[in-house]
Amino acid sequence: MLNFVICDDNVNLLDKLEKMLEAIFAKNNYEASVVFKSDSADDILNYIDNNIADVLMLDINLKSNKSGLELAEEIRKRKKNSYIIFTTGHLEYAMVAYRYKTFDYLAKPIVYDRLEDTINRLFEDANELSKSYIKIDNKNTIVDEAEIQYIKRDGMKLVFHTSSRDYDTYSSFNKFQDKLPTTYVRCHKSYIANMNQIKDVKPVSGTITFMDGHTCDIGPKYKREFMEVLKNHGNFE
Repeated sequence: MLNFVICDDNVNLLDKLEKMLEAIFAKNNYEASVVFKSDSADDILNYIDNNIADVLMLDINLKSNKSGLELAEEIRKRKKNSYIIFTTGHLEYAMVAYRYKTFDYLAKPIVYDRLEDTINRLFEDANELSKSYIKIDNKNTIVDEAEIQYIKRDGMKLVFHTSSRDYDTYSSFNKFQDKLPTTYVRCHKSYIANMNQIKDVKPVSGTITFMDGHTCDIGPKYKREFMEVLKNHGNFE
């Protein structure tokens, strides 16, 4: 799931851009959504400080206390890996915009086909970043690996649990285990835990508590190896 955030000082364009993006998501079966939009740079910064923002679309010529370029500079201090796409009617800003690890630059007025091309390339790029995103099915569903707390086997399905929602797909552990980062460790016949999302472990009762309060058991077959990995993991003593 990719969360899109839009900033433009033209409220009508904000609404139009949101509708164009949602149409592109639906047409291409992309797991994505416009989660926030505003004409205020400060509102954008306040939002991303407390929420996930995978893609930010920023108007360079904001009639605000910050320009789009200044906003991007602040965003980069907070979100080093988020995608930034600039929009503007002034082409002379194009070269300057790329200082901020810009994914693309869209000239106004924004054309649907040009926007769709950018979004398609963005999803292709995200799918290829195996260390950042995990593609869980054939419908372009991608999940930031850092957000996944655990993967649970539920019958014929796998459930990828994040603090915001669950994603499920008909698959098996065998298909994913070799693709997962080393921070993902099998702890039970039905669970793979993300070590970076573990809040507490009780070895005696064999219980893992994750950052959002969810728990799972440590299976006897996996306990020795799991505890050894846990011992060597930097977040635990």
